[in-house]
Amino acid sequence: MQKDKTEHSDHEHSRENKSSLPTATDSAMGRMSRWIALRVPFLLFVTAIVFLGFVGGAMITVAGIKPAGYFRDAYRAGTALYVKYTRYHDPFSTDLWAQAKTPQSGVSVHNRRKASDGLTLYTSGHANKAFLIDMQGRVIHEWERPFSTVWDGSAAVRKPAPDDRTNLLKAHLFPNGDLLAIYIGVGDTPYGYGMVKLDRESQLIWKNLDFFHHDFAVGPDGLIYGLTQDFRSGQPEGVDHLELPVLDDFLVIVSPEGRTLKKISLLDAVNKSDFRRLLWLIPYYSLADPLHTNNVDLLDEKTAARLRNKIPAAAPGQILLSFRELAGGTIALLDVAEEKIVWAARGPWLAQHDPDLLPNGNIMIFDNRGNFGKGGESRVIEVDPGAGTIVWEYAGTAGRPFQSMIRSDQQLLPNGNILITESDGGRLLEVNRKGETVWEFTNPVRAGAEQQLIAVVNWAQRIDPQDLSADFLDELNETLMAREDTTP
Repeated sequence: MQKDKTEHSDHEHSRENKSSLPTATDSAMGRMSRWIALRVPFLLFVTAIVFLGFVGGAMITVAGIKPAGYFRDAYRAGTALYVKYTRYHDPFSTDLWAQAKTPQSGVSVHNRRKASDGLTLYTSGHANKAFLIDMQGRVIHEWERPFSTVWDGSAAVRKPAPDDRTNLLKAHLFPNGDLLAIYIGVGDTPYGYGMVKLDRESQLIWKNLDFFHHDFAVGPDGLIYGLTQDFRSGQPEGVDHLELPVLDDFLVIVSPEGRTLKKISLLDAVNKSDFRRLLWLIPYYSLADPLHTNNVDLLDEKTAARLRNKIPAAAPGQILLSFRELAGGTIALLDVAEEKIVWAARGPWLAQHDPDLLPNGNIMIFDNRGNFGKGGESRVIEVDPGAGTIVWEYAGTAGRPFQSMIRSDQQLLPNGNILITESDGGRLLEVNRKGETVWEFTNPVRAGAEQQLIAVVNWAQRIDPQDLSADFLDELNETLMAREDTTP
């Protein structure tokens, strides 16, 4: 019996010893526990440092102490990158597309007796293209050059948006079929991507990849007057309420070969003029983009002479500018030689685009948000700049709203009609002085599950075929005849 008990005791002891030996799993878990236990204090220390750094940075930024700018700039840069790569990853969610207001497509109105005949050049938000159409809306020529094929290390933009989020904003057609155009990138700041000159086959002639944006004008001598933009880290002298870094606009003069000849800061041009107090009237939401310049028109001898009757400061070689955000919307004349604003005016418009000088000395403006009546928020107005009064306007109706919150332009045609680009509506319309629509074209490009989205029309201009060279015109006619032969 004792032997059995001893054997039993030895057996139990053996089992106890076996169960107390660490397994491979127990050993790994033990090492992990010890690793965590040893590093918890360090992790807590790092977390505390990060938290204190965050709180300290926030306090410094709010207090405005000297290092605040670095924290603020880093935060804004990080936010901009986050927005760029999250909000703008889908091109259909950008302002290149809008809700279609109508199922119409192409030309829906054409009053041959009242419309001003010609070709229409326009750019669309859906592609890096420019289109030339006839009065029936048929494309007789197009230019296409994706920005990715233009970009290189000389570009001001270091990491451009993909091609489906870039587009040609404005274009200028030369008689021989060459095209001057500017690119923009949606979701970027600065959003101007550059200027190019293409031949009629869309081959690159030259490029200038500064931050060109919005608008440009070509002078009779071939000089190009454009707009660029860039951040500046310091406030203009005597101005301390803007958000830094602040986006400044520049008037840039470019040679016919694409070389930058002169660059004028428009913030400084306003600040050193008699109109510098307009900088006190920047909306709170635009303190980082206080001008938002969106127009360039060159005064020649005839235009300046007509305008001088109403604006004595007007002179040849000056530039008519439009500042969308300055004091709620300002138009101004820039003296290029003096590099300062010599005339400025606010008026009955809001967030305006494309002020055009008319032969009678008046100015026509696309008033994006200044219509407070029925028919949408937008209108086109003709203003007497001497009296500051509206002498004519076109606005929509309750049944047919007219509205484009951004972009848009208009053109006075030879017969007195006005060609209007309603960008957000994806629509071009020609109206007469009575307000009758005598020609209408709606962008045929649609997207969405139910084709509910329309590509915006950025800009348009009516072209007189007689202004084109004979060989380019012959090519257009051949293209048109070839397409007519293949139409069923």
